[in-house]
Amino acid sequence: MFDTLSDRLAATFKNLRGKGRLSEADIDATAREIRIALLEADVALPVVRAFIKQVKERAAGAEVSQALNPAQQVIKIVNEELIGILGGETRRLRFAKSGPTVIMLAGLQGAGKTTLAGKLGFWLKGQGHTPLLVACDLQRPNAVNQLSVVAERAGVGVYAPQPGNGVGDPVQVAKDSIEYAKTKQYDVVVVDTAGRLGIDQELMQQAADIRDAVSPDEVLFVVDAMIGQDAVNTAEAFRDGVGFDGVVLSKLDGDARGGAALSIAHVTGKQIMFASNGEKLDEFDAFHPDRMASRILDMGDLLSLIEKAEQTFSQEEAAKMASKLASKKGQDFTLDDFLAQMEQVRKMGSISKLLGMLPGMGQIKDQINNIDERDVDRTAAIIKSMTPAERQEPTIINGSRRARIAKGSGVEVSAVKNLVERFFEARKMMSKMAQGGGMPGMPGIPGMGGGPGRQKKQQKQAKGKRKSGNPMKRKADEAAEAARREQAAQGGGAFGLPAGQQGQDFELPDEFKKFMG
Repeated sequence: MFDTLSDRLAATFKNLRGKGRLSEADIDATAREIRIALLEADVALPVVRAFIKQVKERAAGAEVSQALNPAQQVIKIVNEELIGILGGETRRLRFAKSGPTVIMLAGLQGAGKTTLAGKLGFWLKGQGHTPLLVACDLQRPNAVNQLSVVAERAGVGVYAPQPGNGVGDPVQVAKDSIEYAKTKQYDVVVVDTAGRLGIDQELMQQAADIRDAVSPDEVLFVVDAMIGQDAVNTAEAFRDGVGFDGVVLSKLDGDARGGAALSIAHVTGKQIMFASNGEKLDEFDAFHPDRMASRILDMGDLLSLIEKAEQTFSQEEAAKMASKLASKKGQDFTLDDFLAQMEQVRKMGSISKLLGMLPGMGQIKDQINNIDERDVDRTAAIIKSMTPAERQEPTIINGSRRARIAKGSGVEVSAVKNLVERFFEARKMMSKMAQGGGMPGMPGIPGMGGGPGRQKKQQKQAKGKRKSGNPMKRKADEAAEAARREQAAQGGGAFGLPAGQQGQDFELPDEFKKFMG
């Protein structure tokens, strides 16, 4: 969604690099480019003005003029100001001290509230809660059925006593759901309300009545990140008519310009709490302004990547794999282990999205977007078409075995051959790294070891001081060394002077005296 904005900002900062100092004209030109980039991204004009004013004031101050690298300092300022307009710190859910926590969802029709209710329920379940989804959207056709299906997929409870399609009282359903949750021991109630086609007074009043009936701990306003400036207008009207505590962005995986996301927290004064960036139930998480700003500036989002890895990989499995790779040439690491690792990575989500979290990946986003996710499935099919013995010891795979594996997995024979060759190369490289040998073909890196040839060369050079080829000079050097050893044996000081005489009879050489004046 923020690709265009990222590209414009990257081009702007590229012009600053290599400058030892920034003139006022440089700062004005940079501010103008950033303003154009934000306006093209559909960011609200008041937000752009406030943002540019802050950046210019800070860029013209001492923190840039006295910096060793002014360009990096400007990027740092833009990053901090972006975090500011996105809401500053991460806002967490408030949970009730007693009884079930009530979360009410509201927003325009088509914003994705019902799907998001299922995602929120799935996320809460993963956090150790027992959520209940409540169907209070009794206006839209099949809204109740949709919520029931979403709740079943998420593995959470649902309360839907009314059939919907215009039948039933949503305020009464919301009120009854609290008692039902207490009886069935649910600790979080997620109330899905009817959407509005616009700023509809009747439905706005209905939302206010539901709010008064259940006294929610959190009212979350669901915004379609693709609808542009109208999202800000609707949010303001909803804030004044019903009130809300936080914002949830849906459809962040779209290709719209996404300015609403950058505007809404600043304009309404309410922070973005969650973001949905895909169709799947697990493509939903807490919104972190600092991480989003890093992504926009192509600095990556390593913290989110690490969190995903921690949720997917167990420490016990990781230690087991590491010990296998550290074995002699990594021979204990088999194709079965390779398949298990690949499936774990796949559980983390789309390969393209994972790569997009790495710093600097914006420069090769076209290649990342062209990655075929089905390649992982093809590789898995090839490995699963092998016998247990072939997976344990791939060296036994000959021509006839390759033909059988290719036929079983529906690929060409060359694909099987390539996979086995790549596996051996990867195993060799990973084994070398696991044993502290560093990257093959790379010079020695501190803490990573180096090539054996390099180590031998260093040892050879460290054998001691070389002797002169001139016999007279060699004899003088040996005599001086013998005198030094004798003086040290007699209790000489650190500078070769007898102990107790240091600094008494010591005279600076004439050259130093002249130098010192």
